[in-house]
Amino acid sequence: MTKNLSKLWAGGMRRLLAIPSRTARDALKGTKAVHAPKPQAIWRAAQAAAEEAAKRFVPRKGAQARTGAPLRESRVGPRAAAWAAGEWRRAEHIVPANAHHGRRTIPYGLYLPPARSTAGRPLVVMLHGCKQSMDSFAEGTRMNLLADRHGFAVVYPEQTERAHPHQCWHWYDSREAAGGGEAAAVVSLVDALVNAYGFDRSRVYVAGLSAGAGLAMLLALRSPSRFAAIALHSGPAFGEARSGVSALDVMRRGVHRDPVALVESALAGRIHPGMPAIVVQGDADSVVAPVNAEQLAVQLLRLNGLADARGVRQGVVSHETFKDGYREQDYELDGESVVRLCRVADLDHAWSGGDDAVPFHSSTGPDASALFWEFFERHRREAIDESYSDESTHEFHRARIRAR
Repeated sequence: MTKNLSKLWAGGMRRLLAIPSRTARDALKGTKAVHAPKPQAIWRAAQAAAEEAAKRFVPRKGAQARTGAPLRESRVGPRAAAWAAGEWRRAEHIVPANAHHGRRTIPYGLYLPPARSTAGRPLVVMLHGCKQSMDSFAEGTRMNLLADRHGFAVVYPEQTERAHPHQCWHWYDSREAAGGGEAAAVVSLVDALVNAYGFDRSRVYVAGLSAGAGLAMLLALRSPSRFAAIALHSGPAFGEARSGVSALDVMRRGVHRDPVALVESALAGRIHPGMPAIVVQGDADSVVAPVNAEQLAVQLLRLNGLADARGVRQGVVSHETFKDGYREQDYELDGESVVRLCRVADLDHAWSGGDDAVPFHSSTGPDASALFWEFFERHRREAIDESYSDESTHEFHRARIRAR
């Protein structure tokens, strides 16, 4: 699996911003991994349940008029939502044109747990990695089953083969034609869904795997007001990669420059209000080297005002815990974890505690989906004051902790 992903990255470097031909797309489709077969009775029952749920699903009226960003239903029928009991909807979100780009669409899958009302529910945004889809990511992570248990909604934005031959997000390229536009499209989708379904704006979270983690970090830098916390699984360190080739180098070796200086450069003097974060990394990952997770933790400490411009920690207590098969490092303020780093022993480039039958997911390690939700539910995003400094970021976190 590790070698295959490296080949996918290396093989696609020359075509990262190109639209592949029909022949190339057909060839790629012909090389998709074969999933282990599921018991047919279970599949048929799950498929029937999903189709019945789709018949009952009716989106709230007036969403298009209120948001100005229409939610257009796809002609592709819904699939079983990873054997969960709620409602699964595949659709496309139309991102309105602006001064930087023309109108674009982003496919997505929306999962709603069983309930009459969506108002006030948290929303988790799940960003897949390369050679993944909304369906395989939902199945492999089993996040929908967790949503049933805790009552949050889940949305799975999907990168298309038209945008990238291997369905990778352009996390390393902040231009509007690439990663910057993809991040803006995710924000537009989140805004539309919050308006349409009444989700709780203060409890919107984003999690990503590999390239999806890279895009999640870009969202944390560019749109901190939209998200209460982020989760990065097997993600690259931020700020140094500028092309597909340099992205591959960062994945394999980490960033060469000072991680904190890279964050400072990206902020370009702008004050950031902070972004609570959890990072999960496999120690046996040869696609994204574990040093990336350590560098991300340093960058996130700076982003949360818990380290100064030299990377020296301030006002934070470090707490390390050894658990079954993994090590957890918490950076706490007033007893509450603001940045958490989990290093999982023997885990390759795969979602920890996931479904082994789905590529890039592994039963090795703790359930990453459960770890992420446990971290998420402790955080809310309150209104942001644009005049934030490191000191006021500390006060922001303390006020949030006191309010719990």
